[in-house]
Amino acid sequence: MIQDEKLTIETQIKEKIEKLEAEIITLKDLTQPISPDCAIGRVSRMDAINNKSVNEAALRKKQVQLTALKETLKNIDNPDFGKCIKCGATIPLGRIMIMPESKKCVRCASR
Repeated sequence: MIQDEKLTIETQIKEKIEKLEAEIITLKDLTQPISPDCAIGRVSRMDAINNKSVNEAALRKKQVQLTALKETLKNIDNPDFGKCIKCGATIPLGRIMIMPESKKCVRCASR
């Protein structure tokens, strides 16, 4: 992988990290406990509890992705960066740009 490609990928990862950190802050606000004395109707309260559960799942997913992106950023100068951990083939640049945290090529990831 050439240096220009690594620089582009590094920029892409940093932008994704920044975006994810902002989304995580928003989701943390949306997953605050719902007070039982909140003056909303029973159906509205159940809807709020359901929305909280959905937001908690989204929060967990984004936190895992953030951790993976930070790990990828640390390993970007590794000589094996951009190579599939399963078959050793070069991961296409397009896949790395879309999913920089991916450690497998499309073929191995789909198996």
